[in-house]
Amino acid sequence: MPGLLGKKIGMTSVFSADGKNVPCTVIEAGPCVVTQLKTIENDGYEAVQVGFMPKKEKHTTKAEAGHFKAAGVEPLRHVAEFKGFAQELKLGDKITVDIFAENSYVDVIGTSKGKGHQGVVKRHGFGGVGQTTHGQHNRLRAPGSLGASSFPSRVFKGMRMAGRTGGEQVTVQNLLILKVIPEHNLILVKGSVPGAKNSIVIIDK
Repeated sequence: MPGLLGKKIGMTSVFSADGKNVPCTVIEAGPCVVTQLKTIENDGYEAVQVGFMPKKEKHTTKAEAGHFKAAGVEPLRHVAEFKGFAQELKLGDKITVDIFAENSYVDVIGTSKGKGHQGVVKRHGFGGVGQTTHGQHNRLRAPGSLGASSFPSRVFKGMRMAGRTGGEQVTVQNLLILKVIPEHNLILVKGSVPGAKNSIVIIDK
């Protein structure tokens, strides 16, 4: 699917045609620069690699600098691949937010906020122990039994327990584009997208 790299600006709300207040996320989508054209002959598949956000040369490795120099573009901070662009593209071409249309749907891929080590109530939505009297001590948010004690004498893989939460790639599908603002490279999508403010997201058309 064709798409763009973007940056999550934040959330706001807009009024729809029927007067409803609709929450939405503002994303700065592109402009992205074509840094590589992958072909079946050379790579085994067809795709377009695009880059987003300029990067200082002193922060660029020699391998990256050679890759961008071969494409004839300045070093870029983020790159991603997309398939299925309708137009013919060349190295160095800019892809803007104009590829998106209002009232169409996109998938947004981002990295969720990292929350560190969390218990089962926050991580998995456990309800906790209901009884709070008759000798109940400090086990309101404890996970409870993890399995049988005699057989198989171990905890099964996949048991929902406390652990590191967040910081994972999350895809939200079928988000409605409420508004496209080409002069500022912005799109407004209905609802929320994963990640913190200023985090990088991938928008698939």
